[in-house]
Amino acid sequence: MMTTTELSTEDKILLAASKVFTEKGFSGARTRDIAEEAGINLALLNYYFRTKEKLFEQVMKVKIVLLFGQIIPIVTNEKTSLDEKIDLASAKYFDILTKNPNLPIFVLSEIQKKTSDVKSILPFEKVLNNSYLMQQIKERKSEVNPFHFLLNFLSMTVFPFLGKPILQSFDLMNDAEFQQFVEERKTMVPMWIKMMLNS
Repeated sequence: MMTTTELSTEDKILLAASKVFTEKGFSGARTRDIAEEAGINLALLNYYFRTKEKLFEQVMKVKIVLLFGQIIPIVTNEKTSLDEKIDLASAKYFDILTKNPNLPIFVLSEIQKKTSDVKSILPFEKVLNNSYLMQQIKERKSEVNPFHFLLNFLSMTVFPFLGKPILQSFDLMNDAEFQQFVEERKTMVPMWIKMMLNS
């Protein structure tokens, strides 16, 4: 892995912007904050990205692909069974979110504020609607809208990370206990989803 001294100026700016935007959101972040975080002057930041909007767009592309894009090879794989897809998707999501716990709240809050055109970044709805995953769910449980299962899956994997501050505010879990909780859910979530599909 490259150290920060080996990164290009553009990469340093993007890393700094990712940190500042995640902490403060688009409206709360200032380009001066990002320049300071990157260890460069404001003029150099403006030379590379010109506006805060352009910089935010680049950061959002990375975040959206990280949150939704990495699941695409799993849901579109014609060779794996539905149960295998559930196992793989669950493992992938918990891995991503464990490494990037603030990712969901940042992406969801910025989508809600409509600060970025998500569909232009990643046309996930087209991929998902035509995926083998959707086809397999319909074959398994034709009488139920497949989005019930997809939203259940997302809520079971994503919400614990959204809810972590609540748990910790009331002293219900410390960091170590939360990590153990996540490890338990890695096996429990696929089991619950399969039970729903087979009931």
